[in-house]
Amino acid sequence: MGLYARWMFAWETALTTRDENRIERPLEWGFDHLADFGGLELAQRVERGELTSFDAMVELNQRIVANPHSFFDYVTPTDFRVEMRHPELFPTNVRPETLEAEREWHRRAEAGELRREPFLRFTSPVRTPYPENDLVNARWYPENPPKPGSAKKPKQAMIVMPQWNADAFSHNALCEIFQKFGVASLRLSKPYHDIRRPEELERSDYAVSANIGRTIAACRQAVADIRACIDWLSAQGYEQFGVLGTSLGSCYGFVAAAMDPRIRVCTFNHASTWFGDVVYTGQSTRHIRAALDHAGLTQDTTRELFTGISPMSYMTEFAAAKRRTLIIHATYDLTFLHEFSLDVLRNFDAHHVSYEHKELPCGHYVTGEFPYKYMDGWWMGSFVWREFRKLTREALEAAETAPAAPVTSRMTRS
Repeated sequence: MGLYARWMFAWETALTTRDENRIERPLEWGFDHLADFGGLELAQRVERGELTSFDAMVELNQRIVANPHSFFDYVTPTDFRVEMRHPELFPTNVRPETLEAEREWHRRAEAGELRREPFLRFTSPVRTPYPENDLVNARWYPENPPKPGSAKKPKQAMIVMPQWNADAFSHNALCEIFQKFGVASLRLSKPYHDIRRPEELERSDYAVSANIGRTIAACRQAVADIRACIDWLSAQGYEQFGVLGTSLGSCYGFVAAAMDPRIRVCTFNHASTWFGDVVYTGQSTRHIRAALDHAGLTQDTTRELFTGISPMSYMTEFAAAKRRTLIIHATYDLTFLHEFSLDVLRNFDAHHVSYEHKELPCGHYVTGEFPYKYMDGWWMGSFVWREFRKLTREALEAAETAPAAPVTSRMTRS
C-alpha cells in the first residue's frame, strides 16, 4: 500500500476501535421475532429434530425472498401526530466529551434555552417486544415557503436515515439544506436508535446483532416505518418522495424503495449487496463476527442467514420502477468493503438501473471527518436538489400536455 492508503486505513481503524462499549453477545436464532412469518412453526420443527436451526433460518429467508411483499407490506398506522419536543442527543458512546455534550443539551433544555421542534410520532406497523422501540420518531423539517411569484411545483419530501448507532443529531444538517431547496424532510430514527433504544442498551445493538431473527425483524420494521412516513406525507399533500440512507440506513432505504414505487429519488451513502457479507467482514461488526465464529458460521453461511434483508435479493424489484439513484462509496472502507460497493454497481448495470456514483477517497467512518464530510454532503445535497428539479419539470410538462377534461352540459326538456 502507498503512504496515503496506510494513513487512511490507520485513521479508519482508530475511529472504529475508539468506542469500548461494543458487546459480544452469543448467537441466538430469534425465531420468536418472526413468529407471524413461520418463525414459531420452524422453531417447533427444530425442536422435533426435523431441521437444524441453521437450515430453518435459511428456509425462512428463502420464504421472504420468494414473497417479499407478504413480509414487508404493512397496515398504515392511524395514530399519526406531530409533537413539539426539545431535541436530545441520545449518544451511543461513553466518551467523556460526548457525555458532556449530552449533559449540556439537557441543561439548555431545562433552562429554557432550547426551542421545541416538531417530531412525527406514530405506532410502528411492525411490533416488537420493546414498547419504546415501537413508537416511531421522525424529526419534521417542513420546506421553506416558496418565494412570492415563484412557479407552483409539486410538494416534495425526503425520508432521511443516518448510519447504525447514529445519535439523534446525525444528518440533521442535510435536512436543513433540503428545507432551503424547498424539499421537506423526515429525519427518521431507525429501530432501536436514539429515543427508540431500550433502556438496557448503551448502543443500538438490537438493530444488528448475533440474534438473527431480531436483526431481520428490525429491517422489516424500518421498511414499514419508512413507507408509513410516506403515507403521512401523502395525506399532507406531498406528491414526490425520496429516500436518503447512510450505511445501515442505505440498506433499509433500498429495500423500502424496492417495495414501494412511490420512492422516486434514492441516495445510498455507502452500499453493499449482501447484508451477511458486511456483518461478517466489517471492522465495526467484529464483535458480532466473534459470536458467529464461536458458533461455527462462515462468511458464506452468514450470507445465507440474511438473504431476506439483503439488497441483492431485491435488485429486480428495485429496477422495475423508474427512479433516480446516487451511490456513494469509499475507496478505503473497512466496514462496507470496496469490493462489495463495486458489486452494487455491477448489479445495477446488469439490471439496467439508471444511477450516478461517486467515490470518496477515504474510509467508512472517516466520511464523517473534515474534509470528506463536506464532499459527501455536497454530492448528496446537489443530487437531491437536481433530481427533484427534474421531477418538477416533468410534472409541469405533463400537466401542460394533458388533454383538457371534456365539457359537459345538462339539457332540460321543456
